[in-house]
This record gives sequence, C-alpha cells and structure tokens, in this order.
Amino acid sequence: MIVTDALRALGQIGDPRFSRVLARGIGLTVLLLVAVYVAVFYLVGWMVPDSFSLPWIGQVTWVDGLASGASLLLMMALSVFLMVPVASAFTSLFLDDVADAVEARHYPGLGPALRVPWAEALHDSVSFLGVLIAANLGALVLYLLLAPAAPLIFLALNGYLLGREYFQLVAIRRLGRSGAAAMRRRHAGQIWAAGALMALPLTIPLVNLLVPVLGAATFTHLFHRLAPSGRTSPASAR
Repeated sequence: MIVTDALRALGQIGDPRFSRVLARGIGLTVLLLVAVYVAVFYLVGWMVPDSFSLPWIGQVTWVDGLASGASLLLMMALSVFLMVPVASAFTSLFLDDVADAVEARHYPGLGPALRVPWAEALHDSVSFLGVLIAANLGALVLYLLLAPAAPLIFLALNGYLLGREYFQLVAIRRLGRSGAAAMRRRHAGQIWAAGALMALPLTIPLVNLLVPVLGAATFTHLFHRLAPSGRTSPASAR
C-alpha cells in the first residue's frame, strides 16, 4: 500500500501546482546561496589586505585574489552538500499547495484544510533542516565505524526523519498538532517505511530535489488511507 501511495504521487508529478512549489524552493535556494557567497566574498576582501610585505620576499600582491578564489571554491563545494537540505527546507514552506492539489484530485469531497501560519511553517522548516543536518553529521561516525551497514543506517535515520516531518505536515492540516502527533505514534511503522522509501532518491543527484514534493504527495495519500472516518475535517481538530 505504501508503494501504491508513492506511485499515485508520482503519477501527479506533472501537476502545475507541484512544479510551482519545486520552482519556488529551488529558486529561493539559489538566491540564498548566491547571497551567502557575495557576503563571504566581500567579507574576505575586507579582512584580507590587498598586499603586504614579507622579509626576503618583498611585496606580496596576490593574497587577496587567492583568498577570493579559495572562498569561491569553498562555497561551490559547500553548495553541493547544502543544495538539497536547503531546497527541502524552502520547499517545505509551500507543501500545503502540494497537499491541496492531491486532495483536490483524489479526495474532492473534503472541506478546506487548516492553514498553518507562515511564521509557524518557517519555524518548523528551519527546525527540521537543523535536525536533518545535525543527525546526518552525527551519523558520519557510525558510517565510519560500521561501513558495511552505512546504507541501512542512512535509510533508517532518514526514513524516520522524513516520515516524521512529512506526515506531521500533512496530518496537522486535518487533525491539528496534537491529533497529528497522536496518529503518528499509532502508525509509526508505516510512517517510517514510507519515509525510508522517500529517502532512497536522496542519493540520486537532481532527483533528490523532488523528494519534498513527492514526500508531501505520498504522505497525503498515506494519511487519508490511515485516517479514521470523520476525522479528516478541520472542525474535528478543534
């Protein structure tokens, strides 16, 4: 059933509302990375002198250019690792639109969902980004100590994190925060399995950028498959 949920989500990947959410997430990520690089570039230029003198060598005039070039290479290397988690965080701000699109096509009888305030959604996205990065940095120790089991550790960890995040994001719209947490505890096994399925594309460049959109769509199907009858309207969350 979880694979069916994912296939139904994949079948809607061409929906313009999906594309708009993905474009917003990637666009904001690129703007942020460019802004950070510009800030680092000017900071390096301000801190490193244009030239200085060394004993027996004389005037050195290439340090500023070398530092600026090194900062460019550093930011390019960091962007490879930061692109996906940062894009995921930005995209998460707009995933309500993905859930709305899924519900409009597959569950047309539902009333409007609760809207999570933008500031609250931003806080949740930033918190998730921090936990995701910190958890995977911590897992590097296990990857080194238990190298043969590294793929399983990666799936177990990210399956839990992605499952928790995307199920909460979808369920809170219909059950409220406390109701979503209670339902997540009741179905922890299926939620983890769906999260692990979403973690698989994280290892594929470019495809991994689709994970937030596919995750939100997949968990929307999963939520409505598991939700008790009569508990999917905003009124029931109050």
